[in-house]
Amino acid sequence: MSLSPTPLMRDADIAVPLICGAMYPCSNPELVAAVSEAGGIGIVQPVSLTYVHGYDFREGLRRIRALTSKPVGMNALIESSSRVYHARMERWIDIALEEGIRFFVTSLGKPRWVVDRAEAVGGVVYHDVTERKWALKALDSGVHGLIGVNRRAGGHAGALGPAELLDQVGDLGLPVVCAGGVGSPGEFADALALGYAGVQMGTWFIATPECRASDAYKRAILDARESDIVLTERLSGVPLAVIRTPYVDRIGLKAGPLARWMLRGRQRKKLMRTFYWARSVRHLKKASLRAAGPAEYWQAGRSVEHIREVLPAGEIVRRCGDAVDPDRAPSTRDRPQAELPP
Repeated sequence: MSLSPTPLMRDADIAVPLICGAMYPCSNPELVAAVSEAGGIGIVQPVSLTYVHGYDFREGLRRIRALTSKPVGMNALIESSSRVYHARMERWIDIALEEGIRFFVTSLGKPRWVVDRAEAVGGVVYHDVTERKWALKALDSGVHGLIGVNRRAGGHAGALGPAELLDQVGDLGLPVVCAGGVGSPGEFADALALGYAGVQMGTWFIATPECRASDAYKRAILDARESDIVLTERLSGVPLAVIRTPYVDRIGLKAGPLARWMLRGRQRKKLMRTFYWARSVRHLKKASLRAAGPAEYWQAGRSVEHIREVLPAGEIVRRCGDAVDPDRAPSTRDRPQAELPP
């Protein structure tokens, strides 16, 4: 398969149609920059940049810019359950635009206000969707593309397979990016052959030396199989794809009766989601960055099936590019790769 420019490549100004998805808490500046430098696009996750990795937001963006001059993007989780958070997100987007970011991935909520701000300076917005009804709402908000989050994704996965999801949203006149289940160059090529404009990956990029996730987390990804990925409601109130561990088995996968009751009421749901969000932010930060401990919550997608070694982020981008464009310069496949301690 030869690589022709896709709409994602044009919209993001990149050489390989590959997005390193925003990950809390794993999107540290070095990882974001490494993916962009290699020809894909790294996406900044604002809470990770500030709360986890300790940067003032503007200074964090400038740290990334010091590592690469290539385009980077930003994720905006725009659900307005908290006025304080929404105001902070507005400020982050303004700063990102001032610092030259022109590619945005929005999640939840109505992205019209992000589209308006981005378009005013020539920016582009892609929106996360899991089914057609959300894609139609995104279309009404004027987005330029869709991130199709399928059931093989890590974190908050969708319910549909990659082909089924593309069938639902592929006729809306917008480019669609495959998010979920890609953990090898062959799967990357398969997604493009299916008709996707690009691929968004997260789990594979955690297993890189640039990512500041703990060695225990990376080892868990290398050791896991697809059957080890389970959905738990215990962390955020809605199904979250994680690696099955003894801790996950011990606490169970379903939210408790009180949580389920809280999530059924409109006002109660906002309160409960705020509680869950605050708790999960603290919990995932600790679990993902420290050595193995008693509370092991590691987000991952079903792409773990084919991830068996720690590779530099740039090498992942190069291998995926090579898989769809045989005319590209040979990648450094024979270079000794980073390994985790035994």
